[in-house]
Amino acid sequence: MSAVVTIGSRASKLARTQVTEWLTPLAARFPGVRFKREVILEGGDQDRITPTLAEVARTAGGSAFSTNQEAALVTGRVDVIVHSLKDLPTAVHEGTVLLTTPGPREDVRDVLCGAMLEELPEGARVGTGAPRRVAQLLALRPDLHVVPIRGNVPGRLARVKGRDRLDAVVLAAAGLNRLGMMPEAHEVLDPVVFPPSPGQGALGIQVRTDSEAARLLAGTGDAQVDACVRAERALLAELHGGCSVPVGAWGRMEEDGRLHLSAAVTSLDGSQQVTAAGAGPADAPEKLGACLAAELFARGAAGILAEIRKP
Repeated sequence: MSAVVTIGSRASKLARTQVTEWLTPLAARFPGVRFKREVILEGGDQDRITPTLAEVARTAGGSAFSTNQEAALVTGRVDVIVHSLKDLPTAVHEGTVLLTTPGPREDVRDVLCGAMLEELPEGARVGTGAPRRVAQLLALRPDLHVVPIRGNVPGRLARVKGRDRLDAVVLAAAGLNRLGMMPEAHEVLDPVVFPPSPGQGALGIQVRTDSEAARLLAGTGDAQVDACVRAERALLAELHGGCSVPVGAWGRMEEDGRLHLSAAVTSLDGSQQVTAAGAGPADAPEKLGACLAAELFARGAAGILAEIRKP
């Protein structure tokens, strides 16, 4: 193994914090290896004007938050990429692989920042750019006026009561916790009724399949966390979903020793929602994800998704 491993990530403070979170125990475990960091700008970082990430992704020719990092990995510019796993498509670039997901996983839940959901006045303005969050908010509160916003965590938080006069914004608890920015006024949303993005709160560690970095890091990660996110991502893959599709999924290990998965597919206006839940052995997470996706299809998810995908 060479003495240097180059780690790529996005430029935000959150991305840098995630690299530190993953790297700190590894640096102690591999004292003979020098880990370098390299910042890689993504389309979603460079384009702050285009209103939706789906449009940014189309312009970038892939994902708004992973295309350039994967390219840097494939060409050998970096040896490892540290992703927010929810931002990484279910099909990774050929010749690369995700390592066992690190643990512990941060809080998977979403947070309404600035208010309590029940206390928001009728027609309140709530900011979020994620189709899943928009759909799930409107399913719970169809009276809300959801305002599309993008940007980093501090920037989105600042828009509460700011120039846009937003009453609240929805952000991931994981990012707020990692940055120490949980606001005083907030409500953590129940993942049973507001299931998060598949992979939310988890890190995705991507390497070239046959590389020295892959061999060095092969024994790292947390098997239980990995089973949870693999089930979530398998369900998303079966639904042919991505960040522009309102699919929520929550995998967790329960006291019975089994892997539990719950999920929801919601129409963009919140008027239709289908849900499903199930459990299975932790050593077959993809099977559980596929079975739950089939159940969602049987309950009407196909029609909801077909309507969303209309040109």
